[in-house]
Amino acid sequence: MELRLFYEGDNMKISEKGVCVKGFSAAGVKDGKYGLAIVLSERRCTTSLMITSNKIKAAPLLVSAEHAEKEVYGVVVNSGNANAFTGERGMVDAGVMCSAVASRLNLSSDNFLVASTGVIGRQLDMDVIEGLIERASQRLSSESSASVEAARAIMTTDTFEKVISVETVLNDGTVVEIGGIAKGSGMIAPDLNHATMLCFITTSAYIPENKIDEILSEAVEDSFNLLVVDGDTSTNDVVVLFANGMAGNRDVDENFTDSLNFVAKELAKMIAKDGEGATKYIEATVKNAASLEDARKAARAIVGSNLVKTAVFGGDPNWGRIVSAVGYSGCNLEQDKMSLFVSESGREVCLVRKGNPLALDSTEELEEAENVFAGSEIYITLDLGLGKAEATAFGCDLTYDYVKINSEYTT
Repeated sequence: MELRLFYEGDNMKISEKGVCVKGFSAAGVKDGKYGLAIVLSERRCTTSLMITSNKIKAAPLLVSAEHAEKEVYGVVVNSGNANAFTGERGMVDAGVMCSAVASRLNLSSDNFLVASTGVIGRQLDMDVIEGLIERASQRLSSESSASVEAARAIMTTDTFEKVISVETVLNDGTVVEIGGIAKGSGMIAPDLNHATMLCFITTSAYIPENKIDEILSEAVEDSFNLLVVDGDTSTNDVVVLFANGMAGNRDVDENFTDSLNFVAKELAKMIAKDGEGATKYIEATVKNAASLEDARKAARAIVGSNLVKTAVFGGDPNWGRIVSAVGYSGCNLEQDKMSLFVSESGREVCLVRKGNPLALDSTEELEEAENVFAGSEIYITLDLGLGKAEATAFGCDLTYDYVKINSEYTT
């Protein structure tokens, strides 16, 4: 996967390392429907783990929650089987995955987190999994290509690898790196508390243990928790942040958190653009809301509405579906203060201005809106006119192919 190189302000630039930032290595291998990836740090990491709010939590997430309280060096991840709703055997198998990789790398079982993605309710084929762990352990590399291989190994219905990394300069002059890989295409409506969607973020920065959970939580709230492909929250959703401290900094600052937030948002956008069967990307920004919570509710409702998604797929500028979604989102609103805009490729049209509909039959605004909705990336902006809070959510259209993919998933 080709990564763009550019500067984001004065303190950050895109790099090509993925999760293989300073002190980390990775590997990814495949065997038929199964894939397996390992991400490993040279040093113990300060670690934050966020897992799904679904009451049916996959076995690897429960094992990871236990191990996250100990000395963490990395993660082992399989695709092809979710190891969810698999009872006691599933718990044992998740533990075996950790011990199998640990034994090959001279570490302890509880030094590793574990994650899985795939079909729910099926037992893992541990002969295949252990064979993949053996192969991946021998392929660990700090080259950027290893990060891409790891991202490819955890794909299921994804169509491309989701990889990004950046360098940023802290206020004390220390250069730190942040990298991430993710998978996700369907069953995406993350609701992480502490997102099927898996995300593993590495950094060479030192992050104090009393700060890392809050830092990751804030990044997730503005990225993965505002991502909707199909409205289903998976049993296996997880985001992990590993910080090995090899940059030598004593603390992190706003330059770090801004860069981490950028990485999380870019990965969320990649997942949205790769939604199962998706042909169009949707981004909804709600501004001038009474509160941040209101802005997030409204933005997420827009990208999560099946009626909005199907309208975008069909190129139908049915803006009534957008305001309807906002209306049931639970946010505070006053109809006569709402303004609605849509844009694509730098072309913007106002559909509603302070409660007055403009895009009506035979109007220029409606014609322009039809041209916008014919594009491949649709940007929706809603001004609630009640305050100063703003949030952006990420999604995609809902297509015939989504139905086809998910009607044949296990057959």
